[in-house]
Amino acid sequence: MAQSGEEDKITNLGIDIGGTKVAFRMGGRSGELRWAPFRDIRDDLAQLAAAVGELGVPAAVGVAMPATVDPDGTVLTWPNRPGWTGANLYRLFDEIFPGVPVSFADDGDLAAVAEADAAGCADLVYFGVGTGIGGGIVSGGRPWPGFARGSCELGHLIVDRNGPPCTCGRSGCVQALASGPATLSRAAGILGHEPEFAEFSQAYRDACGWAMAAVQESCAALAAAAVGIAELAHPSRVLIGGGFAAALPGFAAEVDAQAKTLVRPGKQAVPIQAAALGGLSSLHGALLLAGNQHWGKP
Repeated sequence: MAQSGEEDKITNLGIDIGGTKVAFRMGGRSGELRWAPFRDIRDDLAQLAAAVGELGVPAAVGVAMPATVDPDGTVLTWPNRPGWTGANLYRLFDEIFPGVPVSFADDGDLAAVAEADAAGCADLVYFGVGTGIGGGIVSGGRPWPGFARGSCELGHLIVDRNGPPCTCGRSGCVQALASGPATLSRAAGILGHEPEFAEFSQAYRDACGWAMAAVQESCAALAAAAVGIAELAHPSRVLIGGGFAAALPGFAAEVDAQAKTLVRPGKQAVPIQAAALGGLSSLHGALLLAGNQHWGKP
C-alpha cells in the first residue's frame, strides 16, 4: 500500500465529500468547505471549484463519496444531495480539473483503506459508526471486493431479522441497531425522553445504567457483524471508528468483549480495536486513491 505522506509530496488531491461539508488536502495543505443549502449541481460545483482552486493543479484526484455511483461515474443515489442523482461525475469533475485523472469511491471503503495503511495491516475490517454505519474490507493490501464492483456495505448486514427498520427499507441491519441515532433512540426508550448527545455521552462516561445499556446493545450488534465477517474474510484485526464511537471512551473495547463471547470453539478471536484516524480516514483514503487510480478500474 502506498503511504499517504507520499501522496502529499507528488501533489495529489484528496477530496472527502459529505452531505454538509467537503474536506480536501493537497501537498500538505488542507481545507474545508461547508456546503450552502442545495440549489443545483452547478452551484455545488462552483463552490467546490472555488475552494480547491487555490491549491493549484493536482497530478491526480481521489474523491470519497457517500453516494452510490455506477462504474461509469453516474450517481445512482445520494440521500443528502438528491439533486446529483443521474449526474456523471467524470464529466462534471473534468470541468474543474481538465485533463487530470479523477477517481471516485465510497467513503467507507476509502476509510478502511486509509486505516489499513495507517496500521500497516494488509487484512483488515473497518466499521465507521456515526449517523449511519459505513466501512470496508481490505484484503491483501487492496480494497475488497474492489471499487469498480461496488461499495462494501457493512452497515447493511442483517444481524437481527426481527430488528428495527433500517433506512434501506429492510429490518435488522447493523445500521438500524448500532448507529448513533439507533443508540440514542434505544436510550430514549429506556430513559423516557430523547437525550441530547451531550447528556448521553456524559451519562455514559458516568456509567449511568440507561446509557450503558443502550451502548452495550449497539456493541453487541457490531460484534455479531464483526464475528460473521471474520468467518469469511479472516482479517488480522477489526477497527471501530466514526465520530459517534470515537466520542464514547471504551466503545471499541466493549465491541471486542462482546465478540469474544461469540467465537466458535477452536477459533481465535480477531482483535477489535479503536481506529487511528478519526474523522480524517476518508480524506486520507481519497489521497491514497489518487495515487492508485487502478483501484477504480474493472
